[in-house]
Amino acid sequence: MTMPGTKVSARKPVTPDRKQYHIEVKEGDVAQTVILPGDPQRVERISARWDSFRTTGMHRQFVTHTGVYKGVPISACSTGIGGPGTAIVIEELANVGARDFIRVGSCATLKKEIQIGDLIISTGAVRLDGTSKQYIRQEYPAAPSYEIVLALIEAAETLGVKYHLGVSASTDSFYLGQSRPGFGGYEQEWSAGLIRELQKANVMNFEMEAATLFTLASIYGFRAGAVCAVYANRVADEFAVRGEDAVIDCGNEAAKILAEMDTQKTRKGKKAWSRAVLN
Repeated sequence: MTMPGTKVSARKPVTPDRKQYHIEVKEGDVAQTVILPGDPQRVERISARWDSFRTTGMHRQFVTHTGVYKGVPISACSTGIGGPGTAIVIEELANVGARDFIRVGSCATLKKEIQIGDLIISTGAVRLDGTSKQYIRQEYPAAPSYEIVLALIEAAETLGVKYHLGVSASTDSFYLGQSRPGFGGYEQEWSAGLIRELQKANVMNFEMEAATLFTLASIYGFRAGAVCAVYANRVADEFAVRGEDAVIDCGNEAAKILAEMDTQKTRKGKKAWSRAVLN
């Protein structure tokens, strides 16, 4: 922690021992690949499946564990809910060497046929958040890394879990921003009609972090992806906490697969993964 009276740069604040101000980690504390849950308690559930781990940061809503999963160095860091916390985590993890980010979270589907507990792998995100707009104009796409999308697909297939691919809508509001009424039934016309509008555009789900994650990762040249368990079906009006184990396992396994893809590229001297690296 920064001690009272200790002065550091206001432009890039760090603690006296060179830890990042919010997440309180320093160089050497995190792996290149980081799993990003929103919930701090989910970090413990993620790392419990690893070969080994240690706690490298714990400050405010940000909990960081670093360890090894099936021989692959890996970290997990909670972002809290929404774009602002997610952007802080990406910025500060990047400062200490992280380059690949896999969001593991929950969502609400807008498709009647998708079941509670299924997984959704995002192929893009509608930028209904405010944070990404602070970085680049609205027309800039929020797109994941195709290599992480492929790794998540292979992970889901290997695990035998039910998954879907599609565009997500990332919002800053769990209530009106996702077409739910506020206190006392408060709503606006644009909010009441939002689900119908997104359904017409074949949007698959609501969540709250992917657009910020994808936008920042693309700007900085990092790789990012997102997989979410379906906790709510807005068409069927159903909600249940299911699929957390599946989404955690999918994220961890995707990190291992991504490392294997990188090894294959290196052996073949390729910059991008394709089936050609297997020949």
